[in-house]
Amino acid sequence: MENHLRQMQDLLEAGTSFVCVTLVEIKGSTPRAQGGRMLVTASGLYSGTVGGGLVEAKALEFAQEFLDETDISAETKFVQWNLNRDIGMSCGGSVKLFFERFHTNPWEIVIFGAGHVAQALIPLLLTLDCKLTCFDTRSEWLGKLPESPKLNKLCVESLAENVEQTAEKAFVLIMTHGHRTDFYVARSFLEQRKQPFLGVIGSRAKAATLKKELKKEGLKEKQIKQVICPLGFSLGGNHPQEIAISITAQLLYERDKLFGKTHPRNPVPK
Repeated sequence: MENHLRQMQDLLEAGTSFVCVTLVEIKGSTPRAQGGRMLVTASGLYSGTVGGGLVEAKALEFAQEFLDETDISAETKFVQWNLNRDIGMSCGGSVKLFFERFHTNPWEIVIFGAGHVAQALIPLLLTLDCKLTCFDTRSEWLGKLPESPKLNKLCVESLAENVEQTAEKAFVLIMTHGHRTDFYVARSFLEQRKQPFLGVIGSRAKAATLKKELKKEGLKEKQIKQVICPLGFSLGGNHPQEIAISITAQLLYERDKLFGKTHPRNPVPK
């Protein structure tokens, strides 16, 4: 069990998509005692066993098909197979298996700028189940960010020219070293694509200026409304750590709203 948990942790830290399969119940004559576990990646069996033979082959196939599914609301599945009818074995028993997948359809967040707020924000986001990319023109600032398989740090000559590399489903945060750079990156996104979340850091005064400048560039009001500025919920102070918490809260709220998730424990922000 300890080795199984350690291997799961290795896959989680590496950001690898995988399914954990557990044999939770057996009836009659079966090839394995309940409690057997195995880990399955896109490449096949990673470790463990749920009985070998035809049971394991079917479970392996089912796990890999589960990995390919795009429905993010279904992260677990129970199945019960009759060994004779469903698997073609001569045994007269049945098995029930629990499939739980991890790191499938990852939540992607792309950050333009590795400055003070990003330095506080990115370590916080790395504690969540997400995949991060950070662009900056300054290698020294990127170098200050933590090393993680979940974080891709890219030093580029022009931030605006890297808009096309951003996945359409990614949440985008624009927090570069200056207003003009923020403007050019935001304009590029509005002209080229529509992200599920496009946020720009700044004050209310900056937000008004940014939207006025975008309008002067010929962008329509419907396009400009896509920009969330100021970025983050209205809580805390101006310390980078508190701003990072307010931004993270807003991202979680927008993610859950997008995916139709609700949490009855507390009222949602208005």
